[in-house]
Amino acid sequence: MLRLLRAFQLGEHPWRRHQLQEATPLAQKSPAIAPPMNEPRYNERIRAREVRLVDADGSQVGVVSIVEALERASKAELDLVEVAAQADPPVCRIMDYGKFRYEEAQRIKESRKKTIQITMKEVKFKPKIGKGDFNTKVRHIHEFLEDGHKVKVTLQFRGREMAHPELGTKILDAVIEDLGQLARVDTMARLEGRNMTMVLSPEKKAVKKPSTKPAAQALTTTAPVATTVNVEQAPAPEAEAVAE
Repeated sequence: MLRLLRAFQLGEHPWRRHQLQEATPLAQKSPAIAPPMNEPRYNERIRAREVRLVDADGSQVGVVSIVEALERASKAELDLVEVAAQADPPVCRIMDYGKFRYEEAQRIKESRKKTIQITMKEVKFKPKIGKGDFNTKVRHIHEFLEDGHKVKVTLQFRGREMAHPELGTKILDAVIEDLGQLARVDTMARLEGRNMTMVLSPEKKAVKKPSTKPAAQALTTTAPVATTVNVEQAPAPEAEAVAE
């Protein structure tokens, strides 16, 4: 009795709670099945009563009833696929649905391959940098540019080095000179607090890594030519000795 009084005071109704407990299992027995996303309707899944039909060979049939369109697809032993659901009436084409899905998957796969994700890489220098470290960092910039990335070159000043910004300008100019035609300067060198920054992007006309291989082959082919010349010139003194 006390429990009932407390329930009424709190605004709860025991019989209402009992009804909710009985109704909950019924709602769980029939969950709503969501339709597949990004998949066109085909055959009996098409809801429109009339469709604009395109035949299997690509010819325009015109506006026909869904029944007639399904009959045409059945006679051709193919599927009726809704290719433009937003049109009025929707456009449907007679085709092989399995082949259509395969070609769409291949097209998406190829488009992803062609998509290049351009990111910003950063390479940091110091005003007092050795020649070896400088060459290593420039090589990293070279690789980033060849991969199609932009590069932010940052020169970090410390302490009294801020009194000599021309040192930073010298290093950045040397970077541009070493990269040659591979890089294009998007943002010229500028001072930001204790850092001097510059942004480079790859030059579209620049030749990538394959261009270095023929040059290496050319160097290897020229070396034997020099040795053959020396061999031919060697017998000359012997001929003079015989003449004497």
